[in-house]
Amino acid sequence: MPSPGANRTTATLRQQVYAQLRRAIEQGSLRAGTRLPPSREHAASLGVSRNTVLWAVQRLQAEGYVEARVGDGTYVSQAVAATLPAPQGLVAPPRGLSRRGQLIADTAARWRPPLAAAKAFRIGAPEVATFPFALWDRLTRQASSGQRSHRAQYLDPAGDPDLRQAVAQWLWASRGIRCDAAQVVVCSGSQQGIDLIARLLLDVGDEVLVEDPGYPGIRASLLGHGALARPVALDAQGLRIDEGAAQWPGARMAVVTPTHQFPTGVCMGLARRQALLQWARTHDAWVVEDDYDGEFQYGGAAQRVPALCSLPGSERVLYVGTFSKTLHPGLRLGFVVVPPALVEAFAMARAITDRHAPGDTQAVLARFIAEGHLLRHLRQMRELYLQRQHTLRAALAEASNGAWQLATSDRGMHLLHEVAPGTDDETLSRQALAAGVMLAPLSRYAMQSARRGWLLGYAGFDDAEIRAAARVVGGLVRQR
Repeated sequence: MPSPGANRTTATLRQQVYAQLRRAIEQGSLRAGTRLPPSREHAASLGVSRNTVLWAVQRLQAEGYVEARVGDGTYVSQAVAATLPAPQGLVAPPRGLSRRGQLIADTAARWRPPLAAAKAFRIGAPEVATFPFALWDRLTRQASSGQRSHRAQYLDPAGDPDLRQAVAQWLWASRGIRCDAAQVVVCSGSQQGIDLIARLLLDVGDEVLVEDPGYPGIRASLLGHGALARPVALDAQGLRIDEGAAQWPGARMAVVTPTHQFPTGVCMGLARRQALLQWARTHDAWVVEDDYDGEFQYGGAAQRVPALCSLPGSERVLYVGTFSKTLHPGLRLGFVVVPPALVEAFAMARAITDRHAPGDTQAVLARFIAEGHLLRHLRQMRELYLQRQHTLRAALAEASNGAWQLATSDRGMHLLHEVAPGTDDETLSRQALAAGVMLAPLSRYAMQSARRGWLLGYAGFDDAEIRAAARVVGGLVRQR
């Protein structure tokens, strides 16, 4: 009786012979109408058994690559010729990206969002090593078999009712937002939320005011739906809505990060917020509030800035939230708070995009919030992140011999070291990356702005990682 290893070897040989013949047909080495060698001769030339060759040929025959002619042998099928690509140089290359697709690709290429595992000083990376996975697993196991069976079915595309209720209650307690659970639409992170908004509220050619510098993922999503992203400069109060309205009077929407502007970190003041809401009412426009890290404010609860969506007159604000920062990005869960009249449309758009988020994950998150675990986790993360911010500031000041003195911040997950407008900030970023440190240049997030500097994320890295990365950056700074 042959050993399991022998069976695996036989299977491997069959696959190799099959792949070799198929590749020869697809690449034109064996053209349509070519007669294959007799199986005995072919097997002898390859040094394999005849059964191995017969298996490969039979599979090719089943797939339509070859055809057997009784008493005459096996030939490459004539039908294959119509499906194979013509030789290079005889036909035009396949059509590439659409104009809109090329704009998206160009935006992403310039931004170059990191795909590898997080390493200092990657921005937006939360602490995951201390996430209460054991607690999460326990909550998962507490579901009954009936509940698990129900969640395995097609579910409400707007989200699990318990999760929508938990989110609505949390928003009132934490961000001052009064909304009904029915207004919460669960989605796969804030990026999908913004995509749904652009899909449903904008037409091709509509102009949208965006922060400059700002988050490229927002611009890419808008471009994907044919909207025109119009850059608006920032000052110490955030997006200058007066300048934006004057320059782009036909704008239908503004997308802002008012609590902690990305990437500069400024907080939009009350007067500017009210001016933005007035602009939306006057122009019958929408305001999208991306509150990506609004939970991370390090003063007492009374000192925390509430959401723009919590202000009177915010009926035309759509609030986008995410659990990628508050918990971890692996959950792939976020939400949009929309006016009641738009809920059904958003739910149906979600249904045709990816139907709904996984039921089990939604249910566990609902309990995680309702039982107070999110509150406790965020309290711990606020303390931890503030301490890591202090570590970063001290380590960089020491490593750079005082050349880099980062200002403290009472919110967020990253710091900005800004330099003179127009400075080359790409070179140092490339040098740092070559040394194993992510140091995002501010220019990568700008459209027309000449603001320059570097972004340093600290939330997801322990003190040892922060100090090691700071020594790398400090050494490069001293060499400049």
